[in-house]
Amino acid sequence: MGQQHLVGPDKPLAIAIDKGHLFSFILWGPPGVGKTTLGRIYANALKADYHELSAVSAGKEDIRKIVESAESLFGPKIIFLDEIHRFNKAQQDYLLPFVESGKLTLIGATTENPSFEVIAPLLSRCRVFVLEELSDTDMQAILKRTGFKIPKDAGDWLISMAGGDARQAITMLENTNRLYGSITIENLKDTLQSKTLRYDKKGEEHYNTISAFIKSMRASQPDAALYYLARMVEAGEDPKFIARRMVIFASEDIGLKDPQALVLANAVFQAVDTIGMPEAGINLAHGVAYLCKCPKNRDSYEAYQLALADVKEFGNLPIPLIIRNPVTKLMKNLDYGKGYEKYTKEDLLPEKLKDKKYLKD
Repeated sequence: MGQQHLVGPDKPLAIAIDKGHLFSFILWGPPGVGKTTLGRIYANALKADYHELSAVSAGKEDIRKIVESAESLFGPKIIFLDEIHRFNKAQQDYLLPFVESGKLTLIGATTENPSFEVIAPLLSRCRVFVLEELSDTDMQAILKRTGFKIPKDAGDWLISMAGGDARQAITMLENTNRLYGSITIENLKDTLQSKTLRYDKKGEEHYNTISAFIKSMRASQPDAALYYLARMVEAGEDPKFIARRMVIFASEDIGLKDPQALVLANAVFQAVDTIGMPEAGINLAHGVAYLCKCPKNRDSYEAYQLALADVKEFGNLPIPLIIRNPVTKLMKNLDYGKGYEKYTKEDLLPEKLKDKKYLKD
């Protein structure tokens, strides 16, 4: 269902399947839109020796076993790696030579931008296909295929709640039917509320929890911040997402008061990328405790926002001649760089913004 821009007539995956074209690719898109299903369809069409792994639990040894397995010695060997963004750099480095040599054809699936999460050498050997949320029409067809008797109002509510995630919708139907024996809006809502530690990476709880995490660090409350950190980690949040927010926080909320905060936050991000979970949770906790205890200052962040507002309002104002780069004789004749001194006290802002102050003294 859906993804006609990839599987419709004369579209990339349809052509590849039709012609038996074997190549590595990454499927990037939101949860529950068919990434795993597409991987299975492709591998089945090419009659490949197909292996599914989850990057959350798999490691180098699992890859080695697949490479050395005796099955289909002369046929294609495809590895489907779900949540490939959860593989750290060392694990991706280990996978790379097998993809390069053709011993493995890789199908990666991710909800995160592969430009940030997949190492460049591996990414360069894969095509990236972007999957879209399933439309309401697609979702209606999927719900019909489940065989459950679903009243129209309950179906409409479920489609709205699922937000294009077919897996979530089907799971909700199965659980509701198991608990209550019939599908109604009330039963669906009761099923939803009965779930423990509900945490949808696209949903409200995701944004509520990361907001509580950031605001707890901003308020210098390490106990609250560590609690929300643990809650996100336990619910399966991507640790890199958490670490990235900490790097942003170090500059946005601490800034000039403790420049070392940015250094430490970057070190935490590097540790998460190199070590991986669950051990990297210790590094996250270390960083959170430090950032909470730092004095807070938003001057540099607020100064940047003020400067950005002027750029948007006034556009590209003429740069003063004194700080233009005189790279040609004509430019020198036009007084580019004339009178420039390295440590001048003269205001170097464009004429229209002379004496404007963004950063507090």
